[in-house]
Amino acid sequence: RRQRQMCIRDSRQQAGEIRDLRLQVDFTLQEAYTDQKGRRIRAIRYRADFTYKERDGRLVVEDVKCRPTRTREYLIKRKLMKEQRGIDITEV
Repeated sequence: RRQRQMCIRDSRQQAGEIRDLRLQVDFTLQEAYTDQKGRRIRAIRYRADFTYKERDGRLVVEDVKCRPTRTREYLIKRKLMKEQRGIDITEV
């Protein structure tokens, strides 16, 4: 399913409809840190399936989702992307 979506995006880029098509792009939602007890807490990251820019320069972040992949963790990260970065994730 992801491969089919990539072919569609690649065709759109070749046609000049979109630009800067990238795969598996990481966004850091919270940096790693050390807590008061000296424990290292890992960073929280979201990995988008695709990112690209529309003709008007607007960044589009897409994720190929189906029922099993719409996990609780993903839904939280989707909310953090909106709140912290102002980015809506488009599910395809």
